[in-house]
Amino acid sequence: MNTKILQPTALFFVALFILSSCNSNKKEEPVAELEPKMETFSLAKSKLTTDLRLPAELSGFSQVDLYAKVNSYVKTLKVDIGSDVKKGQLLIELEAPEISSQLSASESRLHSQEAVYTASNSTYQRLLETSKVEGTISKNDLELALSKKNSDFAQLAAARAGHKEIKSIQDYLQIRAPFDGKVTARNVNTGAYVGQGAQIPLLTVQDQKKLRLSLSVPEAYTGYLKVGDMIGFNVVSLRGETFQAKISRMSGALDLKLRSERVELDVINADEKLLPGMVAEVILPLNSKKETFVVPKSAVVNTAEGIFLIKVVNKKAQRIKVSLGLEVDDKIEVFSDSLQQNDVLLSKANEEIKDGDDIKE
Repeated sequence: MNTKILQPTALFFVALFILSSCNSNKKEEPVAELEPKMETFSLAKSKLTTDLRLPAELSGFSQVDLYAKVNSYVKTLKVDIGSDVKKGQLLIELEAPEISSQLSASESRLHSQEAVYTASNSTYQRLLETSKVEGTISKNDLELALSKKNSDFAQLAAARAGHKEIKSIQDYLQIRAPFDGKVTARNVNTGAYVGQGAQIPLLTVQDQKKLRLSLSVPEAYTGYLKVGDMIGFNVVSLRGETFQAKISRMSGALDLKLRSERVELDVINADEKLLPGMVAEVILPLNSKKETFVVPKSAVVNTAEGIFLIKVVNKKAQRIKVSLGLEVDDKIEVFSDSLQQNDVLLSKANEEIKDGDDIKE
C-alpha cells in the first residue's frame, strides 16, 4: 500500500525536474527597440485673424475749464451742473466796480482827445486853404499847424487803444460758452470772489454729443491698424451692448515709456448713453495684411539661443531661427528668410534635437 502512494509522488518530481531543465536550456532572445517615428508637415501660407482686447477711456470731444481773467465777484450764475448750453450763451456774469470806473475815465479821455483833434485838424485845414493865396500864410505857420494836428491825432489813437483795452477787460466779466455742450462741474456760488491765479475752474463744459475714445496700442500690434478701421467696444455700465466707432487718429509715434501708440476714435453719442470718463474695453481686430507662414505651436522651440523650427533636409535635422507673429488657438505666424513653401518641418519639436540629428519620418 505504501508503494502505491510513493509511485505518483515520484512521477510528479520527475516531471517537474524535466520541465525545469527545458526552461533553463531555452535562450532569451533580445527584443529590438523600435525608434518612434517623428510627425512632419509641409509648410504653407495662410492668413490669421484674431482680436485683442485693450482698456480705453472716453472723454468729451471738446472739454474746457472756464476761469475768471480779472479779479471780480460773481454777480449772476445762470447755469448749474447738467445744464445744456449753446455756443455764445452767457453762463456767468461777474462784477468789478473798479473796471467800470476805469472805463468811464477812458471814455472821457477819448471824447476830450477827439475834440482836441477836431479843433487842430480844422485849424490846419483853414490855414491850408488860406495858404493857397500867396503871401497870406507863412510856411512855418502851416508846418506848425500840421505838426499840432499830427500830434493830436497820435494822442487820439492812444486814447482809443486805452479805451479798447479797458472795454475788452470789461468783456471778460461775461463768461460765455465756447461751444455747444453740457456743464459738468460748477465750483462757485453767487457773490464768490474770483480772479487770476485761481487753481479751481468756475465751470467745466463738455461736448457730450460726440466723444473721444483713447487707447494705447502696444508696439507689436500697431501694424495691424489703420485710420478708418471700424472698432467695437463695450462699457461695464451697459452690459450686453457693443458700440462701434472708426479710428480717426493715430499718433504716428510710440510713447517712450509704454512703447505704445496712442489711437483715438470719434464716437457719435447723440442719445448720450455714454458718459465722459467711462472706461471701455476695446476689441481690436488683428487681421494679417497678407498670407504668412503658419505653423502649430508645438513646432516652435524656444531656447536660450533663440526661437527655432526643426526643418527636415535629407532626413537630417536643421534648425531654422524664426521670429513670431500672431497667435490664434494652436497656430502661430513665423517669419524667416530661410523658410520656403512646402518645406518639411517637425510637428512636435524639442530642444534636444540638434543640427544633423537623424530624423525618422
